[in-house]
Amino acid sequence: MKRIITATVNNRAGVLNRITGLFTKRHYNIESISVGHTEADGVSRMTFVVNVEDEKSAEQVIKQLNKQIDVLKVQDITDQEVVARELALIKVTSAPATRNEVYSLIEPFRATIIDVSRESIIIQVTGETNKIEAIIDLLQPYGLKEIVRTGTIAFPRGKQKQLSAQKLSSIL
Repeated sequence: MKRIITATVNNRAGVLNRITGLFTKRHYNIESISVGHTEADGVSRMTFVVNVEDEKSAEQVIKQLNKQIDVLKVQDITDQEVVARELALIKVTSAPATRNEVYSLIEPFRATIIDVSRESIIIQVTGETNKIEAIIDLLQPYGLKEIVRTGTIAFPRGKQKQLSAQKLSSIL
């Protein structure tokens, strides 16, 4: 069962290693992980998409994460209404004769061409994972040279439980 877990942590060396080690010990596969700075100095937000066996396993992971040094807050946001996005850069073989086809193909996805060379183009697309998968499937016949993806990042929508900047600074 796939879960989206966010962790707000102190931005210190070794935090990521300790947290991923916890998943490794329990044999949970991390499908994607994204880490970045937050609005508070010295604090980062980690977003994990992880496969766990069941609800009980997910609860256990949350409890274990909360026990980790430098972890400020952990949430399983899977069942909440969230805004989730991923970024992908896709390098596609593209001769000048087929470029117009590719342009018209990516337009409905609101994707953009960010680099053009004689033999290829690089496309940037953002959106939910299923949108990224769909554009990759459509571009497959043109010849995919390389793909790089960020992994999912997510926030709960609206006024759902979140750690505000004020609460973060009071914790620090």
